[in-house]
Amino acid sequence: MRKLETNELQRKSVDDFKQAEKTPLIIILDDIRSLNNIGSVFRTADAFLLEKIYLCGITATPPNKEIHKTALGATETVAWEHTTNVVELIEKLKSEGVQVMAIEQVQGSIMLQDFKTQANQKYALVFGNEVFGVNQQAVSACHGTIEIPQLGTKHSLNIAVSAGIVIWDLFKKLHYSEGNLR
Repeated sequence: MRKLETNELQRKSVDDFKQAEKTPLIIILDDIRSLNNIGSVFRTADAFLLEKIYLCGITATPPNKEIHKTALGATETVAWEHTTNVVELIEKLKSEGVQVMAIEQVQGSIMLQDFKTQANQKYALVFGNEVFGVNQQAVSACHGTIEIPQLGTKHSLNIAVSAGIVIWDLFKKLHYSEGNLR
């Protein structure tokens, strides 16, 4: 086994990325304080060809040196938009037929491994503040919640780690599950 050289990775150009068919997945970051977390989510969104990122509330926006440090240019490829009110955004996306799910620990949440995707359905995932999580108004506005199972003592994950786990799981289900093979 040998590591692949950079020129063997078949990376897309910025133009190729923008023209490519996107994974029907939108990320909503609400009141995220850490610029490194924001940049990490951009990088993950680029890796899985996600449709868009919405930056809500106090979440910082590109261009920003600290976001760029972890995004490594993904702010140039992934479509993004800033909006002030996360609940209004959730309602707008729902009216467009997008299934909006909060990623949070709440009564009646669906465990990530039990969440089923449907072909031809677009999803939006709401990730909340590092300390307080997704605010209750946003949780109530969503179609439902997805919870990442955790067995240790903390029951808390970094927002960038949570996003990576959930994005990979839904990407896998959307692209590789029976009936969704691409």
